[in-house]
Amino acid sequence: MTQLQLPDYWLSRPAPTLTPAEQAQCDTALEAMLAQGAVTPFDYKLPIPKWQFLCHLTDQRGFMLHGSNDHSLQMLVPRQSSDLREFGAQQAVYAAGDGIWPMYFAIVDRRQVPTLVNACISVTHPDGHTIGPLYLFSISQHAAPRKPFVTGMIYVLPSATFTLEPAFPFGEFRVHTAQAVSLSAVTPLAKLMVTHEDFPFLAQMHTHDDNRLAEYAEALSTGAPWPA
Repeated sequence: MTQLQLPDYWLSRPAPTLTPAEQAQCDTALEAMLAQGAVTPFDYKLPIPKWQFLCHLTDQRGFMLHGSNDHSLQMLVPRQSSDLREFGAQQAVYAAGDGIWPMYFAIVDRRQVPTLVNACISVTHPDGHTIGPLYLFSISQHAAPRKPFVTGMIYVLPSATFTLEPAFPFGEFRVHTAQAVSLSAVTPLAKLMVTHEDFPFLAQMHTHDDNRLAEYAEALSTGAPWPA
């Protein structure tokens, strides 16, 4: 059986550890969040890491999540995104069907980190079994010594208008991302504040050279010679 050999910078999500009682606690908190709405952040008091709660919202309850440095979004409107992949270069509202990935966008200070390098994928093998979610997170080398993190916000969104990115081939494998887009504006249902201490992969955060990254992007998009 063919096995995909991935570079070691891909991070595996820790195995689910929520007991039935803890899942029930998550559902009770979710009900309270939705009843409160998105005017103010939900007062989170569960003895469960926030990333596990957020994964419960996406994996078990089907919500989409959007992470932002902005604490006061009342409506998410479509914006033009720049991405090397066509799906990620639409004028749309972007969200994730994953509980950890949007935390990166919430806590990384966009004023200090000009380029974001990140991914969340699952891979389906030829025999049909799937591995993942797998993650990649990186910040700018020049900003890393300053610990460019802020208190950010996770917005809980209804999934009705969102479309997940279609799976695409990678050799004989199929790659699925957790990226979703809505071509229409979306009103948040609730919001939850997060800090870098809530992010489970902070110690595994990589760094990258922004200028070098721009050279690679230019080569990929224009067919220019690959940087030496």
